[in-house]
Amino acid sequence: MAENQPHPIPAEQAKTLDGLFRLRCEQSPLAVAYRQYDNDTGQWQSYNWQRCREDVARWQAALQGMGLQAGDRVALQVRNCREWVLFEQAALGLGLIVIPLYTDDRPDNVAYIIGDAGVKLLLCQDHNRWRHIASALPNDSPLRSAVILHGERAAIADEDERLICAEDFLPSGDHALQGLPDDPQALATIVYTSGTTGRPKGVMLSHHNILSIAWSGLQLVDLGEESEFLSFLPLSHTLERNAGYYLPMMAGASVAFARSINQLADDLQTIRPSALISVPRVYERVYGRIQGQLKQGSALKRWLFDCAVNVGWHHFERQQGRAAWHPKLLFQPLLERLVSRKIQARLGGRLRFAVSGGAPLPNEIARVFLGLGVPLLQGYGLTETSPVISVNPPWDNIPNSVGIALPGVEVRIGADSELQVKSPGIMLGYWNNHQATAEMIDGEGWLHTGDQARIDEKGHIYITGRLKDILVLSNGEKIPPSDMELAVALDPLFEQVMVIGEGRAALGAIAVLEPEAWQGLANELGLNPGDPAALRSKQAQQAVHKRIREQLKHFPGYAKIRKVILTLEPWTIDNGMLTPTMKIKRKQVLEHYQQAIEEMYRP
Repeated sequence: MAENQPHPIPAEQAKTLDGLFRLRCEQSPLAVAYRQYDNDTGQWQSYNWQRCREDVARWQAALQGMGLQAGDRVALQVRNCREWVLFEQAALGLGLIVIPLYTDDRPDNVAYIIGDAGVKLLLCQDHNRWRHIASALPNDSPLRSAVILHGERAAIADEDERLICAEDFLPSGDHALQGLPDDPQALATIVYTSGTTGRPKGVMLSHHNILSIAWSGLQLVDLGEESEFLSFLPLSHTLERNAGYYLPMMAGASVAFARSINQLADDLQTIRPSALISVPRVYERVYGRIQGQLKQGSALKRWLFDCAVNVGWHHFERQQGRAAWHPKLLFQPLLERLVSRKIQARLGGRLRFAVSGGAPLPNEIARVFLGLGVPLLQGYGLTETSPVISVNPPWDNIPNSVGIALPGVEVRIGADSELQVKSPGIMLGYWNNHQATAEMIDGEGWLHTGDQARIDEKGHIYITGRLKDILVLSNGEKIPPSDMELAVALDPLFEQVMVIGEGRAALGAIAVLEPEAWQGLANELGLNPGDPAALRSKQAQQAVHKRIREQLKHFPGYAKIRKVILTLEPWTIDNGMLTPTMKIKRKQVLEHYQQAIEEMYRP
């Protein structure tokens, strides 16, 4: 490591999250900490650690002026930006407990969390979001104050005595950065889970929980010199918060905050990150766009692409020590230049690793990216484990596994093939919910993930199913739907898929079609894509069934979709059918389509 490069800060040295920040500011005051786009100047601005330290001190002074005491809960509903970090570090240094909220979460859900956690102060993105939240807050809400990050004074003047603009909230002048005596076991944050089956539960994580996992993760990846992360997965998602915020701070890497998902492609070209943290959906969309472009391209272009993936995959397997040399590898440099580098360039061209977590990554997508030279690493974890349990190290990357356990993390297979975990990252418990805590963590300290798995002789973990996501047909046959859903969704026609059939004689599916792909298919079939009846037509049903059969041709005999409900209405957070972490709320989807399902299964 070069002399002028920041040195990693171990968890034991940092002790607390705010202690990590203070140490980083002391050790690397002039190194770039964050980059952020300034809408006023139209330029990317860089901020060093010294500037961040000064700004955190200002936020601390402002929070102290609100009469908050150590142990009080504060929340923030803000897009990824430097202010997210400043607010949290200021709060942690005062012993406040931070509650992250998703910016696109439903107002009623936000109001529930504020009430359940007893949040006293909220940092809100803008005035419009505050109005939606305020409309859902009950009269006895514990919330005392809301700071509006972006908004003019005139827009909120005299509207609500709880409101204050950030520019009025922050004092001027120099202030001293403060920190309480370091207590690694102290509660640092409460992170509310997605709530796919009911009200979200508050996961209590200590400073030590988070720091220990960040440090363990750092042992499995080589960031290299002058490493820069591009942050676009919401910081309210524990994977981004730990691996994309605390881990870079621990390593001394910089972070650039993407402007938006819609501008992500441009930001990748500008920032050219060395590290990305994401969920499978982002990689699935890139894959879908590539497939769509190939279908419109020439046969030669498709052939070259397939050759590049095939030869590149063999090259990857040989690098991993799992394949021998083959004459086709002679063509690898040429195919790299003609195909692979163009795909790599879309992601900035200098990625050292791209992590996928939060949900299963289809093996076909992983194979394509790895074959094209994109260093994709799949991992696995839960919010309750801070969150990482395992990840594929670059030197032992088996993409259809979720990797090996992090250093210091123990895993075992329990009853019903359930994966169980012991880890320094295991939560303190659920906020105000002792029963749920006892159901999750047994008396010996093993956390029950609810996921079924197997572990091979080298320690690689393979997730094989979900204990609660098993469909039981009327004949007693038990079928895990998730792999089928992932396989069908690889076809660009399908935007979202849910396999159904609980208590029924056969499997069915509800599929949200991608609008442009549907328009093309409807035109081919001589149907009017704007007519809802076209989705129910015999031609559309036959065409869709054919494509589903193609996607499931390698599955066992049970994987036969007999009936399909087609729709163009996407499942979103706003309509209550997706969680903020983009997981499908199966119960809500079933309720929404109940009448259509009954008609579909009618003899």
